[in-house]
Amino acid sequence: MPNIDSEYGEGFGFECQSSNGTADGGAGGTGSYSSQDAPYDLVCIGFGPASLAIAIALHDRNINARVLFLERQPHFAWHSGMLLPGTHMQISFLKDLATLRNPRSEFTFVNYLHNQQRLVTFTNLSTFLPLREEYNDYMSWCAGHFKDMVRYSVEVVEVSPVKGAGGVKSWEVSTRHLSNGRISVVKARNVVIAIGGRPKLPASITPHPRIIHSSQYSTTIPSLLTDPAMPYRIAVVGAGQSSAEIFNDLHARFPAAKTQLFIRQHALKPSDDSPFVNEIFDPERVEVVYGMRPDIRKASLREDKATNYSVVRLELLEALYNKMYAQKLREPDESKWQHRIQPLRDVVGTEWDWKTGGLRLTLKNTRTGELVDSDAKFDAVIFGTGYTRDVHLQMLKQVEGLLKDGCCSVGRDYRLAFRDGVVAEGTNIFLQGCCEETHGLSDTLLSILAVRAGEIVTSIFGPGPDTAPSAAFRRSKNETPSLVMVDDASPMVRKFATTASFWLGIVVAIFMGVLSWLLRGASKDLGGFMLSV
Repeated sequence: MPNIDSEYGEGFGFECQSSNGTADGGAGGTGSYSSQDAPYDLVCIGFGPASLAIAIALHDRNINARVLFLERQPHFAWHSGMLLPGTHMQISFLKDLATLRNPRSEFTFVNYLHNQQRLVTFTNLSTFLPLREEYNDYMSWCAGHFKDMVRYSVEVVEVSPVKGAGGVKSWEVSTRHLSNGRISVVKARNVVIAIGGRPKLPASITPHPRIIHSSQYSTTIPSLLTDPAMPYRIAVVGAGQSSAEIFNDLHARFPAAKTQLFIRQHALKPSDDSPFVNEIFDPERVEVVYGMRPDIRKASLREDKATNYSVVRLELLEALYNKMYAQKLREPDESKWQHRIQPLRDVVGTEWDWKTGGLRLTLKNTRTGELVDSDAKFDAVIFGTGYTRDVHLQMLKQVEGLLKDGCCSVGRDYRLAFRDGVVAEGTNIFLQGCCEETHGLSDTLLSILAVRAGEIVTSIFGPGPDTAPSAAFRRSKNETPSLVMVDDASPMVRKFATTASFWLGIVVAIFMGVLSWLLRGASKDLGGFMLSV
């Protein structure tokens, strides 16, 4: 296992699972950085699934390096605002943080289940799609192995070049401690930016405490609407999976509430996860997309987006339609329904009614362009309107002058392209999760994390094999083995075992045939004997 140095104390490395190294502000503390120290080999900005996959790839490669992860959140969390009861993953558990790169890694989802003593029980579910809650626990379990390498509750302010003879040889990563506002700096030869997206609201929407993004839903709504029995009026905006899940969850969370789902399309549309279409998310597809001519790639991405944007899984669509039908059965007048889906409606404005309370929406008919006010005032409005992947641009303001063509273009290995001669060899910045335009639809998703992490590790530290897994059958030096593992045996032993197994099979077959013949009686035709063999 690699031994990772850290100025936060002793004991930082891939084998560390305790929080012993907290001297001078260990993991989660308030210790200071020193820009005078030797640069880290790698600093990852953000410690979500993408950076976690890199940590696992480094572990599996047994790489000896100085590595640090910087994370704004106080602990590892993955889409905590959308961990809704009963919701499932939309990708196979085999597309976890390790399996597609190294199925023998100890950080596979299968090994997590084994570690939690749920492997057999999980197989009884006969599913490739675990609960989202369980998958979050899997990733948290993985993250726990690397907690001494992570600096939580720090916000990265900017990345600046450290210039010297021969060009830029390292980067200064400036951070702000969220606990006290103090600015600190750490140096690194390689930086990976994996900070996810910024919740996006329509530009015409005026911020208000009762307007929230879907990413805040389950963590904010309990404090926003405190009485589950109240007949709240709640609006959800968006035609994608998140909006549909929230709309569905509200019915159980607030049984007396009246809810409306506003969508710009004429109807909710199903996602296409059929086998051939699903190949869009294969790791090999990245190579194909990146190699396309820009205009062809743009058209291809536009076509591919129908599989992932503004679409809903079919089983949820059917559940919602059943609810709408049940209401129609009881009440033909849709205006009196408790839950309604409002098609062809774009929410272009909101206004708080100070006299009676509540948010009134300005709606645009997407076919006619007509503007109308909503017929109801809402106690809360939840926007499931996606994310903007541009946070890295502000972070890299000090690097703009070094960029090739003055823009954040990346190579096939996600490495920023710099002007010739301005950055020394071995000094790089990599982007993750914001390269959809060049690398395809899977760039912002979980599907390729394991493989992509391996590619980035190879780009930084060179090629190399993953380490072999621990032996399935362990024994002490003084213990006489009671079992020979054929896979670990010598060629002579394997040959003997194979030959013995063959002849043993023949003997057993003949014995069973003779026994069958005797039981049927000696008068039976010999053909019966041969058939039984």
